[in-house]
Amino acid sequence: MIINHNLGAMNAQRQMSANQNNMGNSMEKLSSGLRINRAGDDAAGLAISEKMRGQIRGLEQADRNAQDGISMIQTAEGALNETHSILQRMRELAVQSSNDTNNGTDREEIQKEVDQLSQELDRISDNTEFNTQNLLDGSFTGKIHIGANTGQNIEISINDMGAEALNVTGTQTNGTASIDTDIDLVNKTGEAVNIVLADPSANNASLSSSFEESSNTLTVNLATDGSGTITSTKDQVAQAINESGKLQASVSANGGSAASAVGSTSVGAATLDPTKGIDVSSQESASASISTLNNAIETVSAERSKLGAYQNRLDHTINNLGTSAENLQAAESRIRDVDMAKEMMEMTKNNILSQASQSMLAQANQQPQSVLQLLQ
Repeated sequence: MIINHNLGAMNAQRQMSANQNNMGNSMEKLSSGLRINRAGDDAAGLAISEKMRGQIRGLEQADRNAQDGISMIQTAEGALNETHSILQRMRELAVQSSNDTNNGTDREEIQKEVDQLSQELDRISDNTEFNTQNLLDGSFTGKIHIGANTGQNIEISINDMGAEALNVTGTQTNGTASIDTDIDLVNKTGEAVNIVLADPSANNASLSSSFEESSNTLTVNLATDGSGTITSTKDQVAQAINESGKLQASVSANGGSAASAVGSTSVGAATLDPTKGIDVSSQESASASISTLNNAIETVSAERSKLGAYQNRLDHTINNLGTSAENLQAAESRIRDVDMAKEMMEMTKNNILSQASQSMLAQANQQPQSVLQLLQ
């Protein structure tokens, strides 16, 4: 018998420590609900589950992105619903004005409402926004990110839904006319050409001409009633017609020294036919406006159908994202979560073993005392 080394007690103490450690691990798993609380529990399982967690959180955010996209589409579609109502009212007014039981005064009053409705179309187009982004002025083109990874987008674009884009503006006076003539400008250096529009009878006239020049670069000024300038260079020259129909050109160089214009020509006045969006001031124009409004209504209907298709697609996208996230969560749970029943069984076993090892340690500590019997 030996007393310096109690091997039985040492073995019992080692087993008791191991059982207590195992019981502590079981208690940690049961209290957290996780099988993997640190990398040492399962290094490979931890790496796999962390990648899955990244995918799950990405899918959840993509779900929120898609819902935000639906909210944006609903904002635009709601505005287009009002646009549709306005166009239907404008068409109703055009049909009313097409009836010759209305006189000129009646049609003037109808035209006033048409013009106001046209302005409201522009206001809706200019002011319909989502998160400070304009939706209906033709500038919106964006991507809805609907996945957990790079490049998983849906591209969304919304066309211009303003009155001008729909060709349903109020009465406007504008148009085009062309005049062909040749003028040779002669001076010493040919540095500048000034063409003045004197007392124009048309508003917002856009006029242009072209010429050939050999070597000099010319700066051209177009003035309306002597106020305001438009500057261009080289082969772009503005030309205008004054009240008498005289096309006038003058050249100055070196601080105002004049040169002559050879080949000046006189032309007749150009009449610009008005181009109107929705004009109900006569039976003919009101009848023609009905077709224009039909086209506008079809355009808005097509845009709303497109937005509806986007929304339906995003609805299905949200359903798919939810299913994908659910399946990934189930897979991640199988890797990382603890089986409570199994772990409870392990803890109970370790608890019993720990108590048994404590009892055996106590008995092992009593064995050296038997040596005292030999010494009596």
